[in-house]
Amino acid sequence: MPAEPLDVVIVGSGVAGQSSAIYAARADLDPLVLTGDEPGGQLTLTTGVENYLGFPDGVGGHELVRRGREQAESFGALFEHASVVDADLDGRPFRLTLSNGETIRTHAVILATGASARTLCVPGEDELMGYGLSTCATCDGAFHRDHDVLVVGGGDAAMEEALFLTKFADSVTVVHRREELRASEILARRATENDDIEFRWNAELAEIHGSPSEGVTSVTLVSHPDGHPSRRRDDGDERVEVEQLDVQGVFYGIGHEPNTDFLVDTPLDLDDRGYVRTDPRTTATAVDGVFAAGDVADSRYQQAITAAGTGSMAALDAEAYLDELTHEPELLA
Repeated sequence: MPAEPLDVVIVGSGVAGQSSAIYAARADLDPLVLTGDEPGGQLTLTTGVENYLGFPDGVGGHELVRRGREQAESFGALFEHASVVDADLDGRPFRLTLSNGETIRTHAVILATGASARTLCVPGEDELMGYGLSTCATCDGAFHRDHDVLVVGGGDAAMEEALFLTKFADSVTVVHRREELRASEILARRATENDDIEFRWNAELAEIHGSPSEGVTSVTLVSHPDGHPSRRRDDGDERVEVEQLDVQGVFYGIGHEPNTDFLVDTPLDLDDRGYVRTDPRTTATAVDGVFAAGDVADSRYQQAITAAGTGSMAALDAEAYLDELTHEPELLA
């Protein structure tokens, strides 16, 4: 453990964390960035990004992340391949226990751990994620102009995805394992009344077909008149039907999980889904000196550009906080 506490530790290395690192490093705060188990975050699952400012021809997700890290390192940010397994935010300075067994102390923390999309773990998922399989219609919908696409889910997220995709796709099929949507009444009505959206009730996605070179080519669906067909198939129910549907895109609309497990027993204020609550005007959290940026605090927009924006805000907020601490030397001990 370093003899002296660090000025700021940034937990997470996606766009929010990298943006924080650039601003913090340029302010001579010598930030340490903990990359987490998936360096670069969700953006590394996207093959092409066309809606990020400054790239009129688009840019690959890996390329954007690589450039962001290089930019942060050029200003002096340090990156360490580790995640936080325990956070002591009650005392000062804060203590963070890392996955590599190390414990570090810091005067300020920027949480940028993001949120992970829920997945189904069906065959073809790992191979085709980012190659026709997506968890974000806003990010990837424009790649599917005149395509036939499939949306999985029955809640608000799925209905929003399906409605957005009608702007581009030739057809949109929503697959839901029950006969009733969980979505809010207004979104459910908009989706069911849209002539460009077809519903497959009591059905589930069982397999995704294709390759990284071809993209998604088709899917296998299972259905049962009483719903939850995958479970009934595993139980040997003979009424389960199997069909193959030709599609060129699959979108998961089954929600995200914020990466906040290590924060559950801390004084931070988390909402009922686990997202970090922040001051509506800043990135400040319920704990002075702890700030949150990107998808870990944003359950609504979840875009690279908004994550980058809140990342810069968090660094500026942390800089102002640390400046105030210089007038209270007992807190810096």
